[in-house]
Amino acid sequence: MRPLPQPVSTDTRFFTGNYPPGASIDVCVSKAKIPPENTAWRELVPKLALNGDSRLAVPAQSGEPVTHVRLNIFPDGGVARLRIYGQIVRDFKKGEEADLAAMINGALPVLANNEHFGKVSFMLQPGKSVNMGDGWETRRRREPGHDWAIIKLAATGVIDRFLVDTNHFKGNFPDRCYIQGAPENADPDSAESWPVILPQQKLSADHEHVFEQEIVPHEPVRYLRLNIMPDGGIARLRAFGRVT
Repeated sequence: MRPLPQPVSTDTRFFTGNYPPGASIDVCVSKAKIPPENTAWRELVPKLALNGDSRLAVPAQSGEPVTHVRLNIFPDGGVARLRIYGQIVRDFKKGEEADLAAMINGALPVLANNEHFGKVSFMLQPGKSVNMGDGWETRRRREPGHDWAIIKLAATGVIDRFLVDTNHFKGNFPDRCYIQGAPENADPDSAESWPVILPQQKLSADHEHVFEQEIVPHEPVRYLRLNIMPDGGIARLRAFGRVT
């Protein structure tokens, strides 16, 4: 998969005479929607020198989960965009039921053999896909084998129900799929030999497939490998399970 850009990016695009000459970023942890005045903010990015109509990306690492980010500009001016790249960390309770493959819960794409038309991350987004470009789609295979994608779940759990949605994929949906699973300490390089937790299932065009009784008993998993045969597009993948 492609690496993330620098974690923090400030963009003063179009602000040529009214951009802030400097900016810094603080972070905190707060249960309030708007942190109160006595909140203990800590510095994430020290004061930076900004230029007009330009983008500045810098490294940053919070070291622990945070809930709020505060941008300080000196003394005033315009900022077109602020980007903070990181990983979602949700505080799950043991036994909680959730979509463990949802990006908004903290699931992440790890590796895929092909992302010719659409990224694996698109498949983990919330809501229904809006078109074929809003899902994971591979090119047509001209060689033996099948396509696959590895996903790190938001938490370790036992999967009770899979949803494999081929919404909008009418002539280029996979003929079949099966899913493998592995624990936290699994090596993605050995994913081909991971235990199968959903045996091969027939897929159809533009359809939301739900697999529940078809899932075989399995140990808690943190990784999934979705195999599509031989190629095609998956709009959304959901893995509903219980956190262990």
